[in-house]
Amino acid sequence: MSKKNKPINQKQMSFIEKARRAQIVECAIETIAEVGYTKASLGEIAKRAKISKGVISYHFENKEELLEQVAIEYYMAWQSYIAPRVEAQKSPKEMLRVYIESNLTFVDENRQHVFAVIELLSNRITANGKLQFAADHDEAVLLPIENILTLGMQEGIFREFTKPSARVMALTIRNAIDGFTIELMRKPHLDVQEYTRELVTIFDISTKN
Repeated sequence: MSKKNKPINQKQMSFIEKARRAQIVECAIETIAEVGYTKASLGEIAKRAKISKGVISYHFENKEELLEQVAIEYYMAWQSYIAPRVEAQKSPKEMLRVYIESNLTFVDENRQHVFAVIELLSNRITANGKLQFAADHDEAVLLPIENILTLGMQEGIFREFTKPSARVMALTIRNAIDGFTIELMRKPHLDVQEYTRELVTIFDISTKN
């Protein structure tokens, strides 16, 4: 049997399938970011990937499963980028600074993926008629911030927060980061470094003991 006709073993097939799935997800991200959620049909995604819709259907049961993978890969990438940078810091003040800086840097360096996820969360409706964002809001997004605030209070670096007010501060920090994302969508040439410095300063002052 020639090498050309030799069947692909399971390990090779797994690698090829993973590569193809990754390609399809990447094209889905590009399509959603450029034309929006509504126009990002499987046909349009397949066209950009230079494959048939049948190839997408082989790897993903439907459009919803593909779009779910876009969101999953975003959160995995976000977590693997942010967590080690924050954990490497020795003081709560530095942890909070790095949390803000690394979030904004991640958004800046992954604009298409971030913008695609915003499109998904802003348009996907669940079976009970709610926006996907409202239904799937993840407490884990706020927990790292609340943990930093709690540690800072324990060490006397941050001012005292009650449990409700710590949640308010955590939400404010997270909303400021998310607000940056929207502003970057509106103004692609935004001075990210200046924006980052200002946010760090604002929350350094507002948390200081």
